[in-house]
Formats: sequence, C-alpha cells, structure tokens
Amino acid sequence: MATRQTRPLLLLGLALAGCGGHRAAPTQTPAPTDIAVARTATPVEAPPLPAAPDSVADALLVDVQSVDSTIQVDVRYAGPNNFTGAPLPGYDVRRVLLRREAALALGRVQRRLVSGGLGLRVFDGYRPVRATLAMVSWAERTGHVALLDSGYIARRSRHNMGVAVDLTLVDLETGTEVPMGTSFDTFSEAAHTANAEGRVRRYRQLLVSVMEAEGFENYEQEWWHFSYPVEGAVPFDRVVGEVRQRLAR
Repeated sequence: MATRQTRPLLLLGLALAGCGGHRAAPTQTPAPTDIAVARTATPVEAPPLPAAPDSVADALLVDVQSVDSTIQVDVRYAGPNNFTGAPLPGYDVRRVLLRREAALALGRVQRRLVSGGLGLRVFDGYRPVRATLAMVSWAERTGHVALLDSGYIARRSRHNMGVAVDLTLVDLETGTEVPMGTSFDTFSEAAHTANAEGRVRRYRQLLVSVMEAEGFENYEQEWWHFSYPVEGAVPFDRVVGEVRQRLAR
C-alpha cells in the first residue's frame, strides 16, 4: 500500500501519462502584502456584460457539494480573508456554485484525485457581477489599477458566468493544502503556473493534468484558476445565498 508521501507522486505519474505535459495550479490565502505587479500593460476598458435574469441563474447554477460532498470549500470572498480585506457583495453564504456542466466535471476530477489520497478545496466558483465590480472599485480606490491592466483582476470574468473555478489540492490524510509555492490570489509572476520548481512544480502539473483531463483550462498567470467551456454562457448577478439548492443531475 502506498504511503501518504508517495501516493500523490503515484497519481502524478498516472495523470501525466494520460494527459501529456501541462501547466499548473493551487494553494492558499492572499493578503494585500502579497500584491506585486511585475509589468504594466495597456489598460483595457471592458465593462461587465449585462447580467441574465435571476431565473436563468436559478435554472443553471448548482452547488458543487451537491455533486460530491467530499469537495471542500473555503469561500474566500464571503469573508475578510481575501485581497480586499472585506467580504464582497453577493456572497451571503459560504457556498460554491457552478454551471451544472462544470460542476459535474469537477466531481469527476475529485474522483480521480481521491484514489491517490488527494482532494479539491475550492476558493471560488460563480461570482456575482456585483462582486466583480467591487474588485474593480477596490483596485481603483487603492491605487492598484495595474492589477486590472495586467490581467490579475478582470473587469469581465468567466466567474460571473459560473464556468470558472479557483481551487487547490489537499492531502486527505492530514487535511492540509499541498505546497503550491504561493498563496491563492498572489498577484505576481511567482503565481504563474509554469514558474515553479521541484515538488511545487509537480503538484501544479498534477492539478493542471487532472483538471484538463476533464475539460478545464488553466489560466497561465494563476495556478489556481480554471475555466470550463460552456457554449452560450452568460453572466449572472444572482446573490449566491438566494440561488436555490438543487442537485446537479
């Protein structure tokens, strides 16, 4: 039987054999002191698209834990433990919602990982448009406009459509997050998926491999951020706590 130390590496070998070389993914917390912008880009003004009716959100969004209750959630924007230092509007409860298609795919990722003693911890999924606007306002108000220009904070986000997810890997035996090199929401080149060595690089590669095996795509500047292709996806502004609890069947 594999030991706790070797199980993740065994799973890494299986994942890479099935998916080929890729980039990487996840970790922990972000404090405002983690913020650093390595370069400046031309500002891109892209206001959020109009949100679809709440009834559409209710029909399409599901709780990821209705797919697999073993997926852990740590909803950073529902509390002060995020880069703004305050809860964001639209997160009334600590639930992670996704479009049904993405939620089901995430459940398949979890099943792949559990056999190797690992699991997922999700920091964010569906994000109301009002929360994205609050992030943009925070960046402008605090002098961090460069984060908008460099692509670390989006004026339009696939999170608003329920097709993006931020997550990391946890060791199921210890309950702790595996080393990913940076905290979640670290805005610097150190968080770029390919910018890692040794054990951290292997964990990032593992996360990318298992996520890509189920159709997700990693954002190269953030190891924790993945999106899922859903045709015709639209943004929502439904408050997370008001979306009714449904099974993802």
